[in-house]
Amino acid sequence: MAIRILSAADVRAALPMPKAIDAMRHAYGQLSADKVVAPPRQHISTDKGVTLIMPAYLPERSEFGIKVVSVYDDNPNLNLLRITATVLVLDPATGAPKAFMDGASLTAIRTGAGGGVAADLLARQDAKIVGLFGAGVQARAQLQAVMAVREITRVNLISRTQTSAEQLASEISAWIDAPVVNLVSTPQAVVEDADIVLCATTSATPLFDGNALQPGTHITAVGTFVPEKREVDTTTIRRAHRIVVDSREACLEEAGDLIIPNAKIDAEIGVIVNGDKQGRQSDDEITFFKSVGVAVQDAVAASVVLAEAEAKALGTLIEMA
Repeated sequence: MAIRILSAADVRAALPMPKAIDAMRHAYGQLSADKVVAPPRQHISTDKGVTLIMPAYLPERSEFGIKVVSVYDDNPNLNLLRITATVLVLDPATGAPKAFMDGASLTAIRTGAGGGVAADLLARQDAKIVGLFGAGVQARAQLQAVMAVREITRVNLISRTQTSAEQLASEISAWIDAPVVNLVSTPQAVVEDADIVLCATTSATPLFDGNALQPGTHITAVGTFVPEKREVDTTTIRRAHRIVVDSREACLEEAGDLIIPNAKIDAEIGVIVNGDKQGRQSDDEITFFKSVGVAVQDAVAASVVLAEAEAKALGTLIEMA
């Protein structure tokens, strides 16, 4: 029995953003149609940190994967990553492992792609200006996904440190069809003329005043996933005409952005993907998408990565027996 080992570089080569966005449409649609087996994520705590176990099986295309994520706050002091992740792909017909791959790169791409699906369904068709909070891995992925579904010409960027903002701006300038990046100094300058606002930070408190949002703005928030933290304020939630989530159940348990203001969720994104509800209905609507991440995203993304890796002979085959 052989298992394919795939590095972060292999994952990125096998999962370009447009392909990832298509995969997330499928994942979200299957989740909202109740066609998946996805137990709640399990938390196992040790003295130093916590490990999350996230399994999912989608019978329609035989997608079966388990992601293991560990968060250990002391790791940087040991020259190790604070967050590590791996994904195991299994054959649902035999239970045998088929692939073992880097989970950090997979998570970044699939989370960004989820935001891309939301922007495609909820942002105005003529959206051109992005307001971006954050300059980390997920900020990059969210912007790349939005650029895959809209013609973005300008980005208003703010980050916790000027250095990280400058580094990201320099990186963006080398992208194909790169937008102009404005490094701004206030949250209001990020959002006041933005068509799409992306929140991808670790902030525990709201990033901006919702009164600064213009009619027709779409907001995606992916940075927080615990009940006591939020990236957007109550004003933003109250002004939103549509509140859409990746998983209603998960967001009601984990999304402080929605739990704190006792927000009413309009729909799961998969319901819109499946055509059971409409996306954006007018150019004046303010729309809000909240994602806390769900295991079906990992299972589907990993399945796509494995198929592409097999076709392109990516990674290393290891004989296990």
